[in-house]
Amino acid sequence: MKTNRPRIKVPYETLDMIVDLITVTILLLLFIYTFMSYSDLPDIIPSHFNAKGEVDGHSQKSFLWLLPSFGLIMFVGLSILNKFPHIHNYMVNITEDNALKNYRLSTRILRFTNLFVILIFAVIAFHTIQSAKGNPSNLGSWFIPVTIGISVMLPVFILIYSRKINKS
Repeated sequence: MKTNRPRIKVPYETLDMIVDLITVTILLLLFIYTFMSYSDLPDIIPSHFNAKGEVDGHSQKSFLWLLPSFGLIMFVGLSILNKFPHIHNYMVNITEDNALKNYRLSTRILRFTNLFVILIFAVIAFHTIQSAKGNPSNLGSWFIPVTIGISVMLPVFILIYSRKINKS
């Protein structure tokens, strides 16, 4: 795919560093918590919860490593993609004049998406481990509405903000 978009490096700002640092910290804590809890878990653990937060599926405990592993793969992949904002999709024509603000928005969207998904993985892993240890989990009562709410509101915010920064 050949585009005539300007290829510029989007400078890191404080917010970018904070979001990346929080994401990496949560990802590291996810690996550490999984590692430290692993030996104390039974061979078969809860692996699926219904909307009420009740366990309705079980798997081998090795299943727990999928969430941190997918999180790491996603973090690395989105971090690499963030280095090439000129290949992202945009709703406006990218020019020299609007490239930096649109590239910055696009790279931040990826950063916050990374943070959001890693946070979801961490919450699921924590509740799965707690449930496997016999502690009650109330994942269903708030998790689905909050996740759906954020997933709907974030694109709306992005659309409104994108239109605002691209007004001529």
